[in-house]
Amino acid sequence: MITTKIFDKWDPSNVEVRDVGLKRYISLKPIVVPHTSGRHARKRFSKADVSIVERLINNMMRTEFATGEKHKAYNIMKKTFEIVNQKTKKNPIQVLINAIENAAPREETTRLKYGGITYHTAVDVAPQRRVDFALRLIAQAASQATFKNPKPIYECLAEEIIASANNDPKSKAILKKDEIERIAQSSR
Repeated sequence: MITTKIFDKWDPSNVEVRDVGLKRYISLKPIVVPHTSGRHARKRFSKADVSIVERLINNMMRTEFATGEKHKAYNIMKKTFEIVNQKTKKNPIQVLINAIENAAPREETTRLKYGGITYHTAVDVAPQRRVDFALRLIAQAASQATFKNPKPIYECLAEEIIASANNDPKSKAILKKDEIERIAQSSR
């Protein structure tokens, strides 16, 4: 039986999602090239079927380093995975999943308006939004880390993924998640 590996190197079949709430929304389909050409865009909730690696690549295309350039974002992700593998000696897809699980906020605030008065109240975050939020936080943190810094984006992204996977308070994604949850807790 031939197994398909992401970037022809890493096998997603032995990757485990520990967070039960996120398991349905993190796709670990084995594909060689994570590029589906937006086939999920027309159907509701079908982005949960897109590979999690491709979703991070798509989020990297939102930053100023690869805006709209999928091939450039693809190469950034490829180099990032190689660095993560060298530093941790683990499957980089598993490290990415751990980072997403740790960086996904469980609670946030929403604005409610009664009459002319607006106030914030705490609400639980939907699992799909948790995954989207975590991917966006990781991509933005890597982009901010490389701003006015000689380090290339792929090194900063690798450091952010490793720090988030280890639940390190130095990670900007973890700091932002903690801030969101703290604000939600105070608005209960």
